[in-house]
Amino acid sequence: MQTNISRQFENNHHIKDAESILRSCVHCGFCTATCPTYQLLGDELDGPRGRIYLIKQVLEGNAISSKTQTHLDRCLTCRSCETTCPSGVRYGRLVEIGREIVDQQVPRSLLQLIPRALLRKIVPYPRRFALLYKLGLLFRPLLPAGLKRKLPVPRSPHNTTCPTKERKILVLQGCVQSVVTPQTNQAAARILEKLDIELITAPDAGCCGAVSHHLSAHEEGLDFMRRNIDAWWPHIEQGAEAIAITASGCSTVVKDYAELLKHDPAYADKAKKISALAKDISEILRDENLSKLALKEPALKVAFHSPCTLQHGQKLNGVVEQILTNTGFKLTDVQDAHLCCGSAGTYSILQPKLSQQLLENKLSALQNKQADIIATANIGCQMHLAGKATQPVKHWLELIDENLV
Repeated sequence: MQTNISRQFENNHHIKDAESILRSCVHCGFCTATCPTYQLLGDELDGPRGRIYLIKQVLEGNAISSKTQTHLDRCLTCRSCETTCPSGVRYGRLVEIGREIVDQQVPRSLLQLIPRALLRKIVPYPRRFALLYKLGLLFRPLLPAGLKRKLPVPRSPHNTTCPTKERKILVLQGCVQSVVTPQTNQAAARILEKLDIELITAPDAGCCGAVSHHLSAHEEGLDFMRRNIDAWWPHIEQGAEAIAITASGCSTVVKDYAELLKHDPAYADKAKKISALAKDISEILRDENLSKLALKEPALKVAFHSPCTLQHGQKLNGVVEQILTNTGFKLTDVQDAHLCCGSAGTYSILQPKLSQQLLENKLSALQNKQADIIATANIGCQMHLAGKATQPVKHWLELIDENLV
């Protein structure tokens, strides 16, 4: 694709990336076939190819309207198009750059600004989010059934004190997951302990930076990333062999630290090291000898929802499914497994109509085989699916943990 970038962007260090990505696109249109929003809306501008043209027009200095902003807002950033693209177009990175520039030039209404500000100021902070969550639990008996399921009652904590091991792996505690489903990381700790690995935490680490980053508050997002690097670095110097991440959305972002901080002279090298050490928990278990795990024979029939961040963002499609199969679980077939469930981080709040349509389609695919349980690999998907699912929804680590002898 030919480009003629406007001089007004010549001092923006992201523009070289954007121009390179634009030029790699051959506008073949293969991406539209797997784009969830294009499938729903049938509008070229609500598919990757159309959005790429919109971003190209923006960077070439053409007038930007609220329509451009709307079409970019509707993108889930599921990156299904990247899996399909024969030219390797890094669409996810391009749309982040495009959104930031458009948001700088097109003012949002107060009705748009308020929820975005609240999401950025509450969700990434576990203490603040916990207060809101506890308030929701207080009124839970009065809520409709769907909202009740979105507010799961926290389970009693299990004893996760593990003996010291020679092999040590850091774990990202995260923000929402640490409050709503702490049992996910507890399950990870017990499973890894059986494999002679000690899971350790860095108390000063927090949100991976995804919420701010995806809401065009990039500098704010980078500050979260720098804080995590500072918190993890002493443990890395002491020999921690990896950073395990049990929420696939966070895994995708932490693996991008090297790219996102490459222009920061104080953090570029450290970010590169962090990205190299960051592992989705499925990658760690995939490479271990799972025969060491003493497991009861699973009795559950599982429908697994592979989050977009797992199969498209990290290209780990099939890894969790293979682990579950190897540990004795029977998986059902899921039609259109590549499609997004509609959670997409804050998307379910900011684009509720499209999100609910995608959720209904996904649940139809997951539940048509009458599975006993739905499993997934990301807290956002887990809460979103649980809002309407007729079966329980759990993180896949919990299934293995519950079957440990």
